[in-house]
Amino acid sequence: MRHPAFLQQLAKLVRLHYGPALRLYKGFGNATECTIYGHALSLSPIPRKRYRNFILFNTAALLRLFMVKPVKKACIELRYGNEKYTTYTEDDGFFHFQWKPSAPLLPGIYSISAAWMENNQVIATAEADFIIPSSTDYAFISDIDDTFLISHSSNLRKRLYVLLTHNARSRRPFDGAVKHYQLLEQGKKVFFYVSSSEWNLYDYIREFIRVQQLPDGSLLLNQLKTFSRLMATGQGKHHGKFTRIVRILEAYPDQSFVLLGDDSQQDPFIYARLVEHFPRQIYAVYIRRLKPEGKKIVTDELSIIEQAGVHSCYFYHSEEAIAHSYQVGLIQQFTT
Repeated sequence: MRHPAFLQQLAKLVRLHYGPALRLYKGFGNATECTIYGHALSLSPIPRKRYRNFILFNTAALLRLFMVKPVKKACIELRYGNEKYTTYTEDDGFFHFQWKPSAPLLPGIYSISAAWMENNQVIATAEADFIIPSSTDYAFISDIDDTFLISHSSNLRKRLYVLLTHNARSRRPFDGAVKHYQLLEQGKKVFFYVSSSEWNLYDYIREFIRVQQLPDGSLLLNQLKTFSRLMATGQGKHHGKFTRIVRILEAYPDQSFVLLGDDSQQDPFIYARLVEHFPRQIYAVYIRRLKPEGKKIVTDELSIIEQAGVHSCYFYHSEEAIAHSYQVGLIQQFTT
């Protein structure tokens, strides 16, 4: 795979990498089976290191995240210790490893690497961590946009405006949302973030989570989009979100989960389906109400969820959600 030097230099001037690049995302698993995702790209953005709260810089940085060229049928080799596993990328450059380690894994964080192979030569590498969580009372699966990050997901014009004019450090969470998540995390609880936002925004979202001191966790996002599909950001099919959450629930069949989302799109209906299929595993459902009056159709879905014996909270202010979490035992009373 040849990439002329002048094209590489030209791309670098606009903070792009022209050449083979691997993206490997934080994975998860249990003692006997692990999962990790990634992409193979021949054009990709150089990770942002400097943040200036200036609209033109923010716009250029956001646009770069969608200036990607995925590579299909690339040979990817996963390397964990002395173990090796091979797969090939899909049409959008996506690859997915679900492997069984040769020996059961204890709870902890493990490092893993991947290599892009071409003609038996390594042309790109990447490293990431994957977590084998300890068993806890509860684990949490949260949406991102308009659940804790103000995003205007139901209004494409407003969503694009926020994305293009702000950055991961200037975006704002809902009042009290960070406090709620930090209280829920007490005792080192496990968090997963599952969203209809694209994999293009992976580093962007992780930086927001880091800066806001939200619980760290694995992200499961939506299909990578190229620049021509930028206007459709966040507007992907939501049935994929159901599937991604199912993978988590099936990975931890003995774990109790709490689902957190909002009423801007399909979360109440997706979560109701999950309760129907996994009633024993879901302890509570939280839905952020984006308008004071709420939606009757959401109230109806939450009534069905409660009839299945699952706690629910349809809240406008995060303080309501915090009070409910105390009430149902998700937050211990001695927490300050």
